[in-house]
Amino acid sequence: MFLTALLRRNRIPGGQWIGKHRRPRTVSFHAKQNMLRRLETEAENHYWLSAPFLSASQEFGHAAVRRAAAFQAIKATAEAKFPPHRRLADQLSHLNVTKKWS
Repeated sequence: MFLTALLRRNRIPGGQWIGKHRRPRTVSFHAKQNMLRRLETEAENHYWLSAPFLSASQEFGHAAVRRAAAFQAIKATAEAKFPPHRRLADQLSHLNVTKKWS
């Protein structure tokens, strides 16, 4: 189909890069190099992840203390922004002059 369109000097119907009968893209040298580089990086990542430094039992909960400390720091900064508690007895203490009725 593409050879006929090329020889007859007609354009390819529709978008030539999309669709069911699209024109196949040529794979360039740089595309091959980039793919090899990505595959080598993936192989290296697989190598380093295949032999972990910590065992599964050592890894479980290893950062619990650090995470708890970070959470307490965030909680303390959030609580520092709030005003102190105001009790109802403190708010209405000026009305408590005499207690004749009790």
